[in-house]
This record gives sequence, C-alpha cells and structure tokens, in this order.
Amino acid sequence: MSWTDERVETLKKMWGEGQSASQIAKELGGVTRNAVIGKVHRLGLSNRAGASSTPAPERKAAKAEAPAKKPAAKVAPQDKVIEVTVTPRKPIVPAGQPLPPQPSANEISPETLANVREVEKTAKRIGLMDLTERTCKWPIGDPATEDFWFCGLSVQQGKPYCEAHVSVAFQPMSSRRDRRR
Repeated sequence: MSWTDERVETLKKMWGEGQSASQIAKELGGVTRNAVIGKVHRLGLSNRAGASSTPAPERKAAKAEAPAKKPAAKVAPQDKVIEVTVTPRKPIVPAGQPLPPQPSANEISPETLANVREVEKTAKRIGLMDLTERTCKWPIGDPATEDFWFCGLSVQQGKPYCEAHVSVAFQPMSSRRDRRR
C-alpha cells in the first residue's frame, strides 16, 4: 500500500476531526493502525491538543515568532530565616604524598586494651571451619598467614563476640555522639 496524496488528505482530515488511528485505518483500508500512527508522526500531526493540522516544523516557527510572555509575578520575601550548616570538606591530598594522621574511630582505653590482650592469651585459637554460633568470631592476626585464628571463647548473648571483644567492637551511642561535636 502506498500513501497517495488523496489518502494522505483523508488521513489529515480524519485526524483533525479527532478520529482514532483504528477508525482511520478502517476507512482507508489496506493499512494498519500502526501505519496510520507512523504516518501521523511523520507528517507532524501527532499533537491534537491544539486540534491543528499544521505540520510540526511550521508550528515551531510560528511559536518562535510569538511575543515573549510576561515574567511571573514576584513573590514577597519570607520573614523566616533558615540557617544552613555546612560541614567543611577534608583537604585533598595529592597523589604520592602521605595522608595526614587520622583520628581513631574507636578510642579504646588502655585498660580495655590490656583486658583484651589478657583474654587473647587464654583464647581457644580456632580456625574458620570450627566457628559456631556460640564461639567468639573475633579475628586475630593476618589472614594471609598461617598464624591467623579466631578467639573462640563463649559469646555474649545476642552478640558475635566474647565479653572482652564486645567492649572493643560496640560503643554506646552517647559516646559516639559526643565525639562528633
């Protein structure tokens, strides 16, 4: 099926009247709904909002010639003052230079560290395959070496670590909040 001038005029007329693509296809015969939609788009008739049968390029040119709209009315300023707190960014360190010392995420007291060292001396020193839900899963040593093990002592209820390692791993919310200020 080819789009003759007569068929195109029928399409434009029916489209301008608000007929559906299915109705136009049925009227023209030998053409599908999708073929009608495609032709409508190629002709620039797809916008029915203005019920215009003017092709899209001509409509765009007409819009460009239209006078500019007035700017929107200005809104009166608000009486409220909004304070914005900006967190300063950390300085960028160029590649190849050492990083400045960073504050410790966990400020652990010397007493707590001494307690952990004593507990680790009495730890069971178990391997990964020996861990259970009742054994402390605190890793000790470098995982890349053979001298790597897990604590293995009895865990504190609801935690994955023994009492000594829980004191290192978990901090009360208030102390973390105070450190940020």
